[in-house]
Amino acid sequence: MEWSDTGIVIASRPHGETSAIVETFTRLHGRHLGLVRGGASRRRRSELQPGNTLQLHWRARLSEHLGNFSVEPLRSRAGDLLEGRDALLGLNAFTSVAGTTLPEREEHSGLFDASEILLDAMTSEPFDHWAPLYVRWEVGLLDALGFGLDLSRCAATGVQDDLIFVSPRSGRAVSGSAGKPYQGRLFQLPQFLLGSQNSDVSRTDIADGLQLTGHFLLERVLRPHNRDTPNARLRLGERAARESK
Repeated sequence: MEWSDTGIVIASRPHGETSAIVETFTRLHGRHLGLVRGGASRRRRSELQPGNTLQLHWRARLSEHLGNFSVEPLRSRAGDLLEGRDALLGLNAFTSVAGTTLPEREEHSGLFDASEILLDAMTSEPFDHWAPLYVRWEVGLLDALGFGLDLSRCAATGVQDDLIFVSPRSGRAVSGSAGKPYQGRLFQLPQFLLGSQNSDVSRTDIADGLQLTGHFLLERVLRPHNRDTPNARLRLGERAARESK
């Protein structure tokens, strides 16, 4: 059994004295682990840092085996991501959420492409630019896992405008007129998630978006499997909440 693919490093841990087990998010084979022989060397350790994109060749005798990775670097982002406090916060949130929620060996090529865009933005753009991309990435993750939000029309009235809330139970949008009596029990819907042409995304919008996606990741994806929100993701939400005040 063997294949070649492109993958983003999610995590790497030593195995024995000279090797490493590397967890990746690949374009065509989903979240996939493999053994990298010589992965403990100085050169290989730098290549296997989370956030880097690698060309992978996986080989195993049987498909259910861990298998071996041969790797070549394609996009080395880790150095840039580790230099910035906010970028590191975003990277840690991304890798922890991806590693906790993505099923093994299930293709999500669209989400992979979005991950590449997000990580590239983290390397070169400030928090206010890439944080909305991160919120959109989590919306895409929910959709890929079968728990997509329905933000197309009001759950109560069917109208397609004035959508400013989201129901925490159904994940459906609610209009201002229908939701106003219950606004204390509804999430705010950031307009950038509706494809608003207004490029000015406020820090309150970012905090609202992270609160929204964080709720549904916990309730629909993590908690049913007796998992909690990763600490790194909590820290990202806390950072956004502080900046929104």
